[in-house]
Amino acid sequence: MKRITVFCGSSNGASDIYIEGAKAFGKELVKRNIALVYGGASVGVMGAVADSVLKEGGEVIGVMPSFLEKREISHKNLSEIIIVDSMHERKAKMAELADGFIALPGGPGTLEEFFEIFTWAQLGLHQKPCGFLNINHYYDPLVALFNHMTNEQFLHEKYRSMALIDTEPSGLLDQFNNYEPPSIKTYINEKQT
Repeated sequence: MKRITVFCGSSNGASDIYIEGAKAFGKELVKRNIALVYGGASVGVMGAVADSVLKEGGEVIGVMPSFLEKREISHKNLSEIIIVDSMHERKAKMAELADGFIALPGGPGTLEEFFEIFTWAQLGLHQKPCGFLNINHYYDPLVALFNHMTNEQFLHEKYRSMALIDTEPSGLLDQFNNYEPPSIKTYINEKQT
């Protein structure tokens, strides 16, 4: 695993624990010689994880649509910044560059980015690991929803198992290293319940 795309918030969150968790994750990436691909901002959880990787001597690639450069305050000290025209192009570029995808705490944009890439995995468009770093148990309600979707037969168990979850950076990255994607049949031919 050489690069991981991280989806996360451009806000700090309600507690310093989110920023501290992002910094710890950044340090773990560098320790494992994994480059960070992310949205390119210098603020919030996004800025914290990027700053942490840079401080430890790691590589950081930001991907930002031109219309967000001022709003999300683009980071000026990255290894590389790629400016794109749209959110669609941003997600496609981040997917192309990554060997895996992790959501740190964030809002609707974070979830939208994560769920699109997770759905692509479910459809067999890629076989890269997808997971949540559950800092401060932020994603516990979402984990409960995944379980509910599975229990109510709107999400097949093999797809549910594709969402890797851990509260610690090292534990999540270990899961990524050991990830074996399930066998995916053509979506149209497989009975979905």
